[in-house]
Amino acid sequence: MELRPDQFLRRLAGEALPPVVLVAGAEPLVVQECADAVREKARAEGYAEREVLHAEGGFDWNRLTQGMASLSLFASRRLFDLRLPSGKPGKEGGEAIREYCANPPPDTVLLITAQDWSRQHAGKWSEAIAAAGHLVPVWPLKASELPDWLSTRLRRRGLVATPEALERLVERVEGNLLAAAQEIDKLALLLPPGAGAIDLATLERLVAESSRYDVFKLVDAALAGEAARVPRILAALRGEGEQVAGLLGFVMKEIGTLAGFAAVQASGGNLMAEMRAAKLWDAKMAQYKRALDRHPPSAWERFAIGAGEVERMAKGRAEGDPWRALERLLLAIARPRAATALLAK
Repeated sequence: MELRPDQFLRRLAGEALPPVVLVAGAEPLVVQECADAVREKARAEGYAEREVLHAEGGFDWNRLTQGMASLSLFASRRLFDLRLPSGKPGKEGGEAIREYCANPPPDTVLLITAQDWSRQHAGKWSEAIAAAGHLVPVWPLKASELPDWLSTRLRRRGLVATPEALERLVERVEGNLLAAAQEIDKLALLLPPGAGAIDLATLERLVAESSRYDVFKLVDAALAGEAARVPRILAALRGEGEQVAGLLGFVMKEIGTLAGFAAVQASGGNLMAEMRAAKLWDAKMAQYKRALDRHPPSAWERFAIGAGEVERMAKGRAEGDPWRALERLLLAIARPRAATALLAK
């Protein structure tokens, strides 16, 4: 069945492991915690053997089917930990997963994790998983959902915060769930048992400024399609005394990398293999893939040219406001409609 992460964790605590679980989405912390819960449950239930498989470009799906068909010499219960970065197994992989779900081997659990998920990823293979076990899509938290997520996380650590403190924590972590989890863990360590509700003054004293803006968050916001965050981060950087010329090195590097991957994709090359060869981690690959899907390859060439134009403005070699030009460029990357206006020039 299809479950939200919180529903899945509750069910997992009270029932035996299903034969197959798919946890997929672009919130690495939530995906990791759900997958870790499966691994911990497997250890508790005697699944002493675990095999990790990376299903990326060129993966031989026979490794999965043959591995499941073979008898283990060391353990009667086995966990197959399949990493599927793109969230798309392809025709061969989809068929292998469907065959497994139709007749799951005894004493075997298949855990599939992916760092990307959308309705376009779903298909007969994921329907088969939902029928035989659990499908756990991890959707990005909306801004309105973050306070409840933080409150729940605090309660798990035996903490509670006043509305004012909770609001400030939301501002501090800037939607970064990993940073939020780390800050809550720190609060649990620093506050004595029975300390009562965390007020604003206590939070200000104990919680670091996790939302401090930098060029990495700026580019991440553009690549993630979070157009509303781009002007806010730029304004904060400008207020901190940053200069456009100092930001452009990383911006141009990322755009150049994406333009190269877009060319590989346009020529029919193996995009995932190229990303893996570049030694990208799964979350970064998923981020790049979503950004590439937002625009045609020719747009990335134009973005690279646009970054060069911003650089000339920043160095006084061309007329124009480099801050406004950089904002227009990043908004174009974040939002296809803005890209249409930029590329029409």
